[in-house]
Amino acid sequence: MLTIKKNTFGMGDRFAHQGRAQLSAILKARDAGLNIHPVWNKSNREHTLVKTKPEDLRAEADAAVAALGWKEAYYVDADHVGLKTVDGFITSSDFFTVDVADFVGHPASPKAVEEFVGSMEPYFGSLTIPGIAEPFHLNAESVREVAGKFLLAAQEAGAVYRHVREKKEEFVTECSVDETDKPQTPVDLFLILAMIAKEGIPAQTIAPKFTGRFNKGVDYAGDIAQFEKEFDQDLCVIAFAIKEFGLPASLKLSVHSGSDKFSLYPIINRLVKKHGAGLHVKTAGTTWLEEVIGLAEAGGEGLEIAKEIYATAMRRFAELTAPYAPVIDIDQAKLPKPEEVARWDSAAYTSALRHDQKNPNYNPHFRQLIHVSFKVAAEMGSRYTTALEAHEEIIARNVTTNLFERHIVPIFG
Repeated sequence: MLTIKKNTFGMGDRFAHQGRAQLSAILKARDAGLNIHPVWNKSNREHTLVKTKPEDLRAEADAAVAALGWKEAYYVDADHVGLKTVDGFITSSDFFTVDVADFVGHPASPKAVEEFVGSMEPYFGSLTIPGIAEPFHLNAESVREVAGKFLLAAQEAGAVYRHVREKKEEFVTECSVDETDKPQTPVDLFLILAMIAKEGIPAQTIAPKFTGRFNKGVDYAGDIAQFEKEFDQDLCVIAFAIKEFGLPASLKLSVHSGSDKFSLYPIINRLVKKHGAGLHVKTAGTTWLEEVIGLAEAGGEGLEIAKEIYATAMRRFAELTAPYAPVIDIDQAKLPKPEEVARWDSAAYTSALRHDQKNPNYNPHFRQLIHVSFKVAAEMGSRYTTALEAHEEIIARNVTTNLFERHIVPIFG
């Protein structure tokens, strides 16, 4: 088993041009005394839309590492894979985010459920977990209810893990249960970790569904106090489950859609330090958005491409937003008209798109729509990628600044 480092930062790069700019942010963190290790992540859906392959992401990561002289550990994440999609990633990836959301809520066999309920009998009654003031109360009925939601998903995760394990030995396994309708309670997490352990999965990160909205590319929306309580208790549950179930000592929380959750970063920072815990934070479209910002800032053809992306996204709104419906909240009435955007200069476009909450012109609805519209840029083909290369310096500056100043320092500093 490949043991993951304590603090890791996941970085998506949909068009595979910003690997060095991203790694520059990690190097700046190292210079600032922050021990962070990079994870380049890309999902099968993103590869399909952009017409890249998993080996392209490996090549990008390896090239960035070689160019900048990075000597520490780094990882390439097969993001949100299942049995139907994992094979294409096995050779080039060493980090597998196993996503079994489609199996959550579907029951496992009655026999399997009852076997799991029986295995949890030692925890029935009042369960005290160190660090959590109030004891939890478990009985056969409550365990059976949670098993009815998650046991089949854990079994599927086990099948994916074993499938990969047959073909390679050294890799990190992350279990993702975040893409579901309702958040998991700390009790749910405790039982999910028991299921993962019984499947023999040496999970090193677990991505639960937290309370509130983790929409793409914008700040958290929800009860911050409740999030803080859940996050604190989840860290306690993980530490307890490691000892109880024999899970890897490196097991840590993973925050998906972690980009731009600025209101949560002080809480996360404080709590992981309080517990001495590791953390994985996954960002995805942040780098793509910084590319568009950089193009708009460059003016000329770059700005025209940025405007065209928006105009096309508005025409194809339903198509582009449908796959992301659970993780976006866009009020169409608050989107500017394409003809208005066509008149914008560089400053107007970047002010609307850049996530600066102090700027009165920042528009989170505009930002979310651009976030889910990378398919439009992909269809531009070489016109888009040639523009990235032409304006590499200005785009790289935006990418590095965004990751280092807005994300890494507030989370890990």
